[in-house]
Amino acid sequence: MNLLDLVIFLPAVAFLLLLLIPAASSRQAALALSIVIFLASLGLIGPVTANPAAYSFENNIPWIETPNIRYHTGIDGLSLWLIILSTLLTPLCVLISWNYISHRVKEFYAFLLLLEFGVVGVFAALDLFLFYVFWEVTLVPMYFLIGIWGHDRRIYATVKFFLYTMAGSVLMLAAILYLYTQGGTFDYTVLTKLLQEGRINLSHNAEIYLFLAFFIAFAIKVPLWPLHTWLPDAHVEAPTAGSVMLASVMLKMGCYGIVRFCLPMFPGAARELAPWIAGFALVGISVGALVAMVQPNMKKLVAYSSVSHLGFVVLGTFAFNQQGLDGAVYQMLNHGVSTGALFMLVGFLYERQHSLEIKAYGGVATVAPKLAVIFMITTLASIGLPLLNNFVGEFLVLQGAAIANFRWAVFAALGVIFSACYMLWMYQRTFLGKTPHDVEHHVTDINTRELVAVAPLVILMVWMGTAAGGFLNPISAANAKILEQSKARVEMRAANAR
Repeated sequence: MNLLDLVIFLPAVAFLLLLLIPAASSRQAALALSIVIFLASLGLIGPVTANPAAYSFENNIPWIETPNIRYHTGIDGLSLWLIILSTLLTPLCVLISWNYISHRVKEFYAFLLLLEFGVVGVFAALDLFLFYVFWEVTLVPMYFLIGIWGHDRRIYATVKFFLYTMAGSVLMLAAILYLYTQGGTFDYTVLTKLLQEGRINLSHNAEIYLFLAFFIAFAIKVPLWPLHTWLPDAHVEAPTAGSVMLASVMLKMGCYGIVRFCLPMFPGAARELAPWIAGFALVGISVGALVAMVQPNMKKLVAYSSVSHLGFVVLGTFAFNQQGLDGAVYQMLNHGVSTGALFMLVGFLYERQHSLEIKAYGGVATVAPKLAVIFMITTLASIGLPLLNNFVGEFLVLQGAAIANFRWAVFAALGVIFSACYMLWMYQRTFLGKTPHDVEHHVTDINTRELVAVAPLVILMVWMGTAAGGFLNPISAANAKILEQSKARVEMRAANAR
């Protein structure tokens, strides 16, 4: 067992431990265990950044003999920072839930750590069946986090989330099983090599169908317009920690899956369908922003902003160039940091005023100046202000889109303008102006525990915006390999056709 295996399985061990200990000490235990997991994950950085294009901490051992399923894990520059983000957010979610969760406390933190186990496994799995197992594992704790600790319409939101995700998962499972019948293995690295060398010779229609089976499953999770309708309901009804993990980590599973699996395994289909997918991404960027602009509910506004921002990720991915793909992956991280912080801050306001409606606030900056400053920094990061993190990702995506098709960049740039409109308008209505009586008496400034929870994300917003190279270099090396794999496969098929 290497360090990566330890980081994968420690959350599962922590999950079991939390079920066994008394409820009174579950908060402290969850915080301590999640911090230990985060500190352990930091040890992954050095070896991976030394050779980011190759898989580090690789472990490939038999799991099930028939069918041939292996426990094959490893990480590169693409998956490294997503794992670090997942392990960082878990202790922060424990902190923000300290007073918010008052019933079934032990079970709540246990499910939070089970979710971390599934998410880290998704980003580390190099066997398609193992990937599918981890993918499904994440569904279970999020189902309970929303269904038990959510708001009034939590059952409706949970069932909708479950049905959407399962529908995509069934398609992906069918495609995985078909690939196994063709290659005799679920191993992603072996299957990719067999496909590249032509030893698995897929017909044009077979490649299209397989690509769509994977892509639809991932697009639902992103979520890409028009498959996004489950997301606002899930966010509005979820507890604050659930919204943070959903926005910051779980949505990235879909983006990651597209880059990791769809591009190298089915590059011909990906390139053929790229104009259509880019069209859906552009519609999502604009529609998400315009719908966010008219939302009276803060959580729903931030949820629709995610639809818009993640449209940039999909657009950059299907630009099929280094700038676009680097920007897409960096934007996954940026969105995880800035939108995670936004959901935290909205949660802080909800704990004080017990309302998510924007009209219930106003003049909050007068009674909570520190909270107002942190909210403003996060808002500016979300709209892509230079020197903050989102600017780097959006700039690279727009650059990549302009290289692929200049009209894509023009339409995508409108989303940047729209995002400034709805985010600043929300801030103005919530924090500026006359302070209502209810706000004056119920809303207090950010406390020490809340500050400790949100401060790491604010620091990352500035760090990732001013020193992006340290994060981007490993990502760029891994992306270059993925682009080379997809390009080589397309060239080989073209040569065979001639």
